[in-house]
Amino acid sequence: MSNHNLFVHGANGAAEPATAEQILTAARRVLAGRVRKGALLTSPERVREYLSVKLGALDHEIFGVVLADTRHRVIEYVELFRGTIDGASVHPREVVKLALEKQAAAVILVHNHPSSVQEPSNADEAITRRLREALALVDIRVLDHLIVAGPDVMSFAERGLI
Repeated sequence: MSNHNLFVHGANGAAEPATAEQILTAARRVLAGRVRKGALLTSPERVREYLSVKLGALDHEIFGVVLADTRHRVIEYVELFRGTIDGASVHPREVVKLALEKQAAAVILVHNHPSSVQEPSNADEAITRRLREALALVDIRVLDHLIVAGPDVMSFAERGLI
């Protein structure tokens, strides 16, 4: 028995309770539309919701970028590196290469912490500095670096770290 009031159409056309997986799949579709090509990055909350659903439950680290144009419209979200439970190797050259290929003017860096600890590590701060410096050489701004820790998302920009 389900403990919610969401329903789907069953095989016979009758309404039946939605499974947890059906609900999550529908939520991912809705949130993906919020960070789609051409969407304006004017709402940090929408980006956070999308990323927390996309990365929050993973058991391994992912490092990705949201690429944006000069008006801060989304070009694309790309997961660049996959790591283990407690780290992912990030190569600045690959981030710069992707940003140039996609003609991005700005990026939002993002990675998850499977441990659900929001606090940035020294390594997180160091790679953020390296990426900012590398991207600045080709006039691409780093708007933020977000750490997804379960349902919570920590912003480097809001903490004054960018």
